[in-house]
Amino acid sequence: AITAGESFVQQRTLAKIGRMHTPGKGIARSSLPYRRTPPSWCKIEADKVKEEIFKSAKKGMTPSAIGVVLRDSLGVAQVNAITGSKILRILKAAGLAPELPEDLYHLIKKAVNIRRHLEKNRKDIDSKFRLILVESRIHRLARYYKTKKSLPPSWKYESSTASALVA
Repeated sequence: AITAGESFVQQRTLAKIGRMHTPGKGIARSSLPYRRTPPSWCKIEADKVKEEIFKSAKKGMTPSAIGVVLRDSLGVAQVNAITGSKILRILKAAGLAPELPEDLYHLIKKAVNIRRHLEKNRKDIDSKFRLILVESRIHRLARYYKTKKSLPPSWKYESSTASALVA
């Protein structure tokens, strides 16, 4: 059992974790409600939520964008509380999950945009440096996803083919 003192110590060690390429050490984030049951005002059923998830995924929306739409239009606070599983797991079970993990996809998109900027602005040294940092994050994430079997072991990030992955 964790006592109040130990949890405080754990929180203090969490605060010392820093960002990868910036000096920041912030841990600002929102917290989930303690109760894992859906709120009393949320009357929507799990089947309707799953239908909306499938409909949005077929339009090409990412799991986080689907969550935002569900929150804003249907008033679904947490999909997990209503359906019993998260959006990405529901999509994987239906075979509609994106082939690239979302965070890796957005990093590749950022690298492609920086490269496009550098083609026009060759002398932008700061952007060259930022591109190196973004690409090192891509390589690190790819290594992680290969160990977790989310990416095939032969997958490799190449800047020449990256724009095709994002398009």
